[in-house]
Amino acid sequence: MRSFGALVVVLSAIVGAVAASPQSQPPATTGTDVYHVHFTKAAPGQATALGDALMVPDKTAPMPDHFVVLRHQEGDDWDYAVIEHLGAKPVVSAAPIPANPAWDLSAWHMDTFTNGPSWTDFTAQMGIGGSGNAANMIYIVGVQRTVPGHRDQLEKALRAPGAADAKIQTGNVVLQHLEGSDWTFLTLTRYNSWQDLATERAAAASQPATVAGGWAEVRQHSAFHRDTIADRIYPRK
Repeated sequence: MRSFGALVVVLSAIVGAVAASPQSQPPATTGTDVYHVHFTKAAPGQATALGDALMVPDKTAPMPDHFVVLRHQEGDDWDYAVIEHLGAKPVVSAAPIPANPAWDLSAWHMDTFTNGPSWTDFTAQMGIGGSGNAANMIYIVGVQRTVPGHRDQLEKALRAPGAADAKIQTGNVVLQHLEGSDWTFLTLTRYNSWQDLATERAAAASQPATVAGGWAEVRQHSAFHRDTIADRIYPRK
């Protein structure tokens, strides 16, 4: 079971965060909803058990099935990323928290509240509930911290179309920090297969670094970043 409550906090989605528009998908709505982002690393020998625990819906949550669990493949030190939809004005209650099986299975975790698109737009961009094969889908999870004074420029660069958008279909979401970790933006890019990921990476490597959203532009406005390749273990469709 998942739970994150500690204090009474009302979080409103007051700052824009837009999911970039992939080929053949409509743009996502400007940041209307709040998401809870949970990065966690399993205690030694507990990776499978922790993943199983994270996939169990919290039946006390207003929208218990509105979450995604991504599993690390290559990149940062976390094992799982859980992105949970909380609606437009979530409340974190000070009521006692029931025992959580994941606590004893985790070596560490980091939690951040962000804003982003509606759940309908989020799931469409992430390929959830669609016609694609979830077992083949691959995601790149990135966190970026802006150079002071470059917030708008970095956001624009992160939302720029991908290098291979004319060749493959991707899904893109940008979540913007409200409270928590030291990053400013979290990006989620969905590929329908490893082959599509390779196509996009090859296209990005061959294009000029100075194009909109390219390597040089992002580095000009980003003080810190980490990127991780992951697959999706929940939901499975």
